[in-house]
Amino acid sequence: MARLGARLAIFGSLVFLVGCDHATKGVARAEFGSGNVRELIRGVMELRYVENTDVAFNLLRWVPEAIRRPWLLVVGAIAILALGFMLARARGQSPLRRGAFVLVMAGAIGNYLDRVVRGYVVDFVHVSHWPVFNVADAYVTIGFCLLALEFFSRGSPPRRGFG
Repeated sequence: MARLGARLAIFGSLVFLVGCDHATKGVARAEFGSGNVRELIRGVMELRYVENTDVAFNLLRWVPEAIRRPWLLVVGAIAILALGFMLARARGQSPLRRGAFVLVMAGAIGNYLDRVVRGYVVDFVHVSHWPVFNVADAYVTIGFCLLALEFFSRGSPPRRGFG
């Protein structure tokens, strides 16, 4: 019964986080979709609406759109399945690791749903000298930082080989 409760908590967390991501994207589209920009911290942070058909940092801009979109859909589905597998395997591990996987998976699902439904990802947070991003991107970043924190807090692994 405890396993079922844990699975329901993870599922509920994913639904809540993805829902928050999509709610913020909906507000961004309604408020800033017509080109409006709201400056939050002068010269540092603003809210603006951007439709992103690429990935982070426009790394695939050289790939034609006709190839990029289906490729991103296939790779995204594989990534979500892999994350689900890792999350299922993290059952007996630290709450920090499980929480980190939930954040990364919620971010992946949030942006994947955008790609499936709209054909692009809605981005709306702009920090100076950084690409525009969204809440799902923040989930992924925070999740990876938590995984790194957990990895490095365990101490360095024993040396093997020639070292």
